[in-house]
Amino acid sequence: MAKSHVLVGATTNPDQITVRQIGFTDLKDVLVRGINDFNAMPTHAVFLVAIYPVIGLVLAWLAFGYSFLPLIYPLASGFALVGPFAALGLYELSRRREAGMDASVSHAFDVLQSSSVGAIAALGLILLVVFGIWIEVANNIYLSNFGYAPPSSLRQFTHDVLTTPAGWTLIVVGNAVGLVFAALVLTIGAMSFPLLVDRDVGAAVALLISIQAALKNPLTLGAWGLIVAALLVIGSLPLFLGLTVVMPVLGHATWHLYRKVVVADSSPPPQLHTRDKQQRYAADFPAALFAWGK
Repeated sequence: MAKSHVLVGATTNPDQITVRQIGFTDLKDVLVRGINDFNAMPTHAVFLVAIYPVIGLVLAWLAFGYSFLPLIYPLASGFALVGPFAALGLYELSRRREAGMDASVSHAFDVLQSSSVGAIAALGLILLVVFGIWIEVANNIYLSNFGYAPPSSLRQFTHDVLTTPAGWTLIVVGNAVGLVFAALVLTIGAMSFPLLVDRDVGAAVALLISIQAALKNPLTLGAWGLIVAALLVIGSLPLFLGLTVVMPVLGHATWHLYRKVVVADSSPPPQLHTRDKQQRYAADFPAALFAWGK
């Protein structure tokens, strides 16, 4: 039963959900709404995304198994691959603000107690796998053009990439392959994670709706993907610190994009499994953290 709920949630009827077609002007509107949410909840947003620079540095540290310098750009652009999962708390804050509910920072973590958390975790694992594959592929593209010898300096690396045939090949092939990865994540993740925050539909239904949204709005969502990637790269440049502004704006904006594209009001909302206040013992850890499993 638990596995079935992860896949299809509280309903097995995706026909209850409608996918709409939107235009390029809607992208401007959702960005404005995202900025408005950020301005209305700046303390919450700063608190939440304080972890994102840490995530970036951790991911960079993990990449030290390779030659790190050539992977700076893949790591920075790779934030677009895990962004839909990383912004879950921001979706929840925007949802609550839109509904006129308390949007204090503690509610951003309500998703951890949601009946949709299993489906969210399953899709999040998929994105992490895709990210890891992207880094491996990007590293192999670099090695095929420049070999295993690491660049001697940032200046030499920049010169080799911008002024040599091997560097031009790296730029063209790397960006083309990265575009494929970004399109995949945009297709499966742009609508699925906000939908799971909003409705208890399960991973399979959320994936189906996200794919339908991409097929119905290929140019518009493609443009949105380019906007997200560009802003994430810009935010990542000063040691990932710019993400403390870029991530909340994009997270909030993605929620509003979902609301424009998907109509799921007739589907059941997720149930929150609140923890009881009884005394806890050391032996209860870590099982006590996962109240939804009871």
